[in-house]
Amino acid sequence: MQRSFAALGVVAILLGVAVQLATASSGADGVIVSVYDGDTVTLANGQRVRLVQIDTPELGSGECYSRAARTELVSLAPPGSRVGLEADVRLDQRDRYGRILRYVWRNGKNVNVELVRRGAATPYFYDGDRGKYADTLMAAATFARSRKRGLWKACPGTKLDPYGPVTTIRSGPRASTPPPNGKCDPSYRGVCIPPYPPDLDCADVPYSDFPVVGSDPHGFDGDGDGVGCES
Repeated sequence: MQRSFAALGVVAILLGVAVQLATASSGADGVIVSVYDGDTVTLANGQRVRLVQIDTPELGSGECYSRAARTELVSLAPPGSRVGLEADVRLDQRDRYGRILRYVWRNGKNVNVELVRRGAATPYFYDGDRGKYADTLMAAATFARSRKRGLWKACPGTKLDPYGPVTTIRSGPRASTPPPNGKCDPSYRGVCIPPYPPDLDCADVPYSDFPVVGSDPHGFDGDGDGVGCES
């Protein structure tokens, strides 16, 4: 009888381990506290999450659609929201910056895929590695491009290349945005850029390499070197 109880105890322990492994492999939850750019968030536990298998224009680089991509991610996974985090066993679990690589889920939607479907991101199969949703991401990108959604309309020179980071290109010269009532923001010297709001990207103004002083409300000087929209 003692052996039977001992055997049952071992079985119970093994079942408990199996349940724990199943739970760990199915993903985890997290609460978003901030959205850094179009493909990176920070969780309440301090972890930074890089949305895997996609790429968005680099914020602060002057790339076309960089701010709009962040806005789309905020709308899908705003600060304070609880999200599901899904790892992909086919891919690395962390990048070289220590960020965890995950698919983010909220309200039953794969946020990574939805960003691509909205034209806010493109598929990016780093080192040629295709994850479990690779085909879905490519279908979403084809859909967004065919309907000129998001960056595919705003940056029509952009190429769909899932094996390299996205480089958004606006065809033709930058369009000038007339300042309202002739007012120019004092943060930008030698140019006349409308005051905030609205929030402008470098792609929205006809200037580059201009001095930035003061508060830089539009965020043109992403690296803080005092030069806006560096070419």
